[in-house]
Amino acid sequence: MIDRDRLAALLERERATYAGLHPISARHYAEATHLFGRVPMTWMNKNAAGFPLYVDRARGNRVWDVDGHEYVDFALGDTGAMAGHSPQPTLDAVAHRMSVLGGLTTMLPTPDAEWVGAELTRRFGLSRWSFALTATDANRWAIRLVRALTGRPKILVNAYCYHGSVDESLIVVGPDGEGMMRPGNVGAPVDVTETSRVAEFNDLDGLERQLAHGDVAAVLMEPALTNIGIVLPEDGYLAGVREITRRHGTLLIIDETHTFSAGPGGATALWGLEPDVLVIGKAIGGGVPCGAYGLSEELAASAEGRTDLDLVDMGGVGGTLAGNPVSVAAMRATLEHVLTDDAFAHMVATASAFTAGVEAAIDRHGLPWSVSQLGARTEYRFASPAPRNGTESAAAADEDLEDYLHVFLVNRGILLTPFHNMALMAPTTTLDDVERHHEVFEEALTDLLG
Repeated sequence: MIDRDRLAALLERERATYAGLHPISARHYAEATHLFGRVPMTWMNKNAAGFPLYVDRARGNRVWDVDGHEYVDFALGDTGAMAGHSPQPTLDAVAHRMSVLGGLTTMLPTPDAEWVGAELTRRFGLSRWSFALTATDANRWAIRLVRALTGRPKILVNAYCYHGSVDESLIVVGPDGEGMMRPGNVGAPVDVTETSRVAEFNDLDGLERQLAHGDVAAVLMEPALTNIGIVLPEDGYLAGVREITRRHGTLLIIDETHTFSAGPGGATALWGLEPDVLVIGKAIGGGVPCGAYGLSEELAASAEGRTDLDLVDMGGVGGTLAGNPVSVAAMRATLEHVLTDDAFAHMVATASAFTAGVEAAIDRHGLPWSVSQLGARTEYRFASPAPRNGTESAAAADEDLEDYLHVFLVNRGILLTPFHNMALMAPTTTLDDVERHHEVFEEALTDLLG
């Protein structure tokens, strides 16, 4: 239904408009000759318009750039700012720790840590917790533990999963149904098939076939795929994963870093999951770098009983800055006062309104697209029905169409997550903000379809 020539012309028009609106951002980007890729992290080059916005300030679900433009922010730091930018309780706790109590890094515990551990247990059910500075690190340390405790070398993941930059996760299902290196993998230390196995999301037969080899320590998975577009679990799938892993003596690691959007206890609480290990990061610190992994009572006791494992010094399960007083204070304040049960109720309701409005626009224009929602997170896809696994989801991508929608929206004050068409609701997101997106989205579709 899309006239590709019209799409190309509209994308060129919107990029020219963007360049005209953002001369200061353009100058900063051009002058950044001492940064690899001209940005602090090379993924910041993932943008629809040729150069990134440079941020001046942010608060709640609003961002202002250096050119003076204000945006309704549905990206929210790709979940890192799901609590909103600079939530006041988190700011107050961090400021108190930094300026009143002091001790940004001490290598000593604070009472806040036990509070955070207890709260994570209340929300997710795992009984013992350890902290990191990112969910990537938490995943890495959890992987080391499960390998040590099971004596098995491999980790199984889903194709096109997202677990940060964990080496073991950069594997996809190849044409022959077996694992192969994910395209674009940078500097893999070994062939990923030496460390990992892979099965498609929603494919219990594929999972069973891979676990039958008997060499998989743990399945590491998101309860819904998120970074390749939201792919929701089919009825019975997650229960089937748990039954199959237990039957094969394989542990189950649930990564809730993005799926925390499902509710106060993430998808684990919402869907009654029973992981052996749970990993989370980003949102629980209110924007302050943090991560955590939780262990079941049985697994923690097994690890603590292993005198041959160096869990104290250089055993590979920690970092000097992990669990520092500032990040722990931020986690406590965010969980206690910001990402509360009431806040999630509002966020999910707002996301439902977003989903309904996008579905209505798609239906009005007769587009073969779909919308998927996971609690406070919603995303529109260029496929209908919605993809059921990561490979199908990757195949449904349309870079030019996605770029057109993104740059059209940003030129009119709306930010989506740059990596896909994901919109996330913060506690401060309003129905008026949602309606503003719908107005601009409708305008973009009308221009595109004529």
